[in-house]
Amino acid sequence: MSTPIEDYALLSDLETAAMVGRNGSVDWLCLPRFDSPACLAALVGTRDNGFWRVAPTASDLCTRRAYRPDTLVLDSVWETEDGAVRVTDFMPPRSQVPCLVRVIEGLSGAVPVRSELCLRFHQGRVVPWIRIADQCSVAVAGPDSVWLSADGQVRALGSEGSTVLEFTVQAGQRLALTLVWAPSHRPAPPAPLSVPAETALKQTGDFWRHWTAQCRYEGPWRDAVVRSLITLKALTYAPTGGVVSAPTTSLPGCIGGERNWDYRYCWLRDSTLTLSCLLRSGYREEATAWLDWLVRAIAGDPADLQTVYGVGGQRLLPETEASWLSGYEGSRPVRFGNSAVGQFQLDAYGEVMDTLCLSLQAGIQLPAHVWNLIEELMGFLQRHWREPDQGLWQMRGPRRQFVHSKVMVWVAADRALRMGRLLGRNGASAEWRAMRDEVHREVCREGWDAKQGAFVQSYGSSDLDASALLMSRLGFLPARDPRVRGTVRAMRALDDSGFVRRYEQSPRGVHDVDGMPGREGAFVSCSLWYAHALAAVGHAEQAREAFERVLAVRNDVGMLSEQWDPAAGRQLGNTPKAFSHIALVETAFALSPAPFPSSSDPHATSSPRRRPARRAVTSMR
Repeated sequence: MSTPIEDYALLSDLETAAMVGRNGSVDWLCLPRFDSPACLAALVGTRDNGFWRVAPTASDLCTRRAYRPDTLVLDSVWETEDGAVRVTDFMPPRSQVPCLVRVIEGLSGAVPVRSELCLRFHQGRVVPWIRIADQCSVAVAGPDSVWLSADGQVRALGSEGSTVLEFTVQAGQRLALTLVWAPSHRPAPPAPLSVPAETALKQTGDFWRHWTAQCRYEGPWRDAVVRSLITLKALTYAPTGGVVSAPTTSLPGCIGGERNWDYRYCWLRDSTLTLSCLLRSGYREEATAWLDWLVRAIAGDPADLQTVYGVGGQRLLPETEASWLSGYEGSRPVRFGNSAVGQFQLDAYGEVMDTLCLSLQAGIQLPAHVWNLIEELMGFLQRHWREPDQGLWQMRGPRRQFVHSKVMVWVAADRALRMGRLLGRNGASAEWRAMRDEVHREVCREGWDAKQGAFVQSYGSSDLDASALLMSRLGFLPARDPRVRGTVRAMRALDDSGFVRRYEQSPRGVHDVDGMPGREGAFVSCSLWYAHALAAVGHAEQAREAFERVLAVRNDVGMLSEQWDPAAGRQLGNTPKAFSHIALVETAFALSPAPFPSSSDPHATSSPRRRPARRAVTSMR
């Protein structure tokens, strides 16, 4: 049986990530970047596809584990008949090459411990050649090499395609194992192997504590907010500022089904909330880096705007299927790459414009050429906004006139007008205002279902969609509008034991909207949107209950995946999911008593206490 998704904890060096289970096994690791081929892929296959387990020989799951406060340093404790040991796992923030350190410390007694490293390069498929060099085990395959060293006397055992170390840890004894990736042509051990583990541990802890000290949230859910912000930082690719949606691929939304996607990339749909989350939490540097990534990624013909890009802004993310991987609990296919790059999604244009407007109002200088980009994007939308698209959820069924997509067209025009006023550039304002008003009238006419008293998923449909909960936050309609209140009430139809599905699904067979078989779980982000919307329409107590219901399904170290299955009581989908943690932070701000600015306000700033004058920032660089 596969390790439960909620049993995994995250490690990151701000360029890639590892997933380690409660059994002490690292079952997912891509080197050297988030989107590189995996060299440990047991998460979506079997142990034959690569893992690294460090644990007492006779034990299974650890007794307890926790991140050290305000860090991404993980302590796991095993209490056995022979005594107790603690394994401390961490990845130092990248300086040269990726490094994963595992420190084993005896707490009591004398405990036999086993380390088994089974590397399988190129997505868990290629068995490396292993040799001993400079007191290290070196695994080489093609362009990749992984060096494993131990800072104590241990006995290495031969095993085909793997490296096994067995040793006994006495009370008070510490031993560190260090794994480092390097290009295979490098002849000497990588530099991180020469750094004492204790030094690396202190530096890593200090880095995270210094970073979390900048958090400006002081509400009742600070611990949850800080953990979510650490997770968001951990999913940031430091060289470019891009934030990956998740560090994993193909963890299923439906166990045994085909709803398996590669989320190791950056989605434009996340852009506004990512920026808002970072700014209001006090992380202006990260917000600026994310904006810079966005502006670089979308450069070019507006007709070529994609919904998803690589961490470096790359556009080509060909989707392939790995036939040699059995999938998480038999959920196949396992996919690498994402064909959503070829989809037409109108909402992406609104997300970009909303992000640019929020950045400008928050005082982040925009490159001088961005106004030309705004004009190009608006010109494209004026010609194409009436066309059907694949929508926010990247439907693989036929294109439709999705209501949320049209709302985001309205957002694009509205934000373009706001930016024009701020910058004194009103050349096309009459045309944009006419377009904005026409879109608004059409959505209110074609997207409204009077029988249900709610906005629906697409024109002519009676299906509900959780994205309608965002209308008020986006400024399309005020929260006091009876249509907003009716839509929030109607979302009870998407309720699944207190959690919210993203849209209505057929209980069996292929769904006619998304074209995929199987029934997925409730979406964490949608459940949080619901809590936010309840608060906006005046149901504060219900909002708090909905929010804390989501907090209760985080795993033991505060991680949230994409979905929650209320019936099975387990997490589903790729983990940890940036959008889930962003929504958690945004909702915590919205529900807290302090006068934090609303994320839906395009004039929100990085200050949680005070708003600047409306025209405080009008600069472009």
